[in-house]
Amino acid sequence: MKRSNILTDHTLIIDELERSFKFHKWDFILSFLPSGSYLVGGYIRDIILKRVTEEVDVDIVVPFNAIEIGKTIAENIKSKFIILDKEREVVRIILNNISIDIANQISSTIEGDLCSRDFSINSIAFLFDKKLLFDPLNGLKDLEFALLKTYSAKNLLNDPLRILRCFRFVSELNFKIDLKLVDLIKKNKGKLYLVAKERIKHEINKIVNGENALEAVILVKKFNIFGSDDFYKNSFFLDLQEINYAEFNKFEKEKYLPLFFIAQILDEVSLERFKFSRAEIAKTKLLRKWFFFLEEKNIAQLTESDRFALHKELEMFLPIFIFHLPQNLRLNWLSRWRDNDDKLFHPSNLLNGDVIKKNLKIKDGPILGELLRYLSEELAYKRLNNFDEAIYKAKRWIEQNAPKCD
Repeated sequence: MKRSNILTDHTLIIDELERSFKFHKWDFILSFLPSGSYLVGGYIRDIILKRVTEEVDVDIVVPFNAIEIGKTIAENIKSKFIILDKEREVVRIILNNISIDIANQISSTIEGDLCSRDFSINSIAFLFDKKLLFDPLNGLKDLEFALLKTYSAKNLLNDPLRILRCFRFVSELNFKIDLKLVDLIKKNKGKLYLVAKERIKHEINKIVNGENALEAVILVKKFNIFGSDDFYKNSFFLDLQEINYAEFNKFEKEKYLPLFFIAQILDEVSLERFKFSRAEIAKTKLLRKWFFFLEEKNIAQLTESDRFALHKELEMFLPIFIFHLPQNLRLNWLSRWRDNDDKLFHPSNLLNGDVIKKNLKIKDGPILGELLRYLSEELAYKRLNNFDEAIYKAKRWIEQNAPKCD
């Protein structure tokens, strides 16, 4: 489908680029660049798409001496300077929310360099000297039709992370993937194992946090990017197209859907391999634990203790679990979870450990923990109303459960 709300006229694009240069006060930076330097990549792409982002990523190609040029610029603007690749001369300058990558031209021609970039939409160059756009791969047209293409298979395989980047562009920019590129992805997805695990994790997080994350994650599952052909036959993985995401409000979608999507494309072994945090792995394990628990035991048959344990363990991220429940329960559970005063969905206590120790002469240890859990469960099921009742019940519980000494 053709997009109508993007810049397509070269003159308008150049005007907008130069306006942006003035806004960021880059005249000083550009004065250090040698003749033949050019701007390329996502910065031009986002200008064309009229896309505003908090972080600005700039890619500049120079004919020679990228390290020396980058170091000089960094020293003069008092910014952070990093050498990303000493052999190929790729450096990064970081100033506030702006990241500028400077690299040497690799091919003998600008066109040769552009033909080696990941996708056509990132292969549009602005030549500083001539003040014109150079678009040998028709990237502007692909932006207009929201289509992701690559010049050759080699471009994809030079950095297999670009396989995942395809899905990031689906998620962030609502692009479609060219059929030839789809074939390349399917044939080469196994080469992702060559990529540093931290880079894969970073790309996955970009995918699951984009505006069109659902479409991207569905494709990741469809192409079995992280598993064998029968990977998603495991009953924990849901059919993401069958879910009514409208049950969530905007805040809940932003906060809970990313981890839900991650848990639907990666198993625990993969989460550990890709260096996800302990908290993310622990939450996924709990989601799976309760999902399989309810596979064997109907939710209506749960004991009070089981139900209380479920809410205590899943309280902080229960919305992620909502979609694993029977359809007829989801709205009720979500509504009750939104009520912070619901003591079953948000277990709490009328007494804390210090109050119990002071009033009932009990010491720290397992008994105190069990007592606190008992009182919280009683409150959850509305069998407690105030402090005095809690003290009374605590005394009775201690009489019945504390170990007797002869």
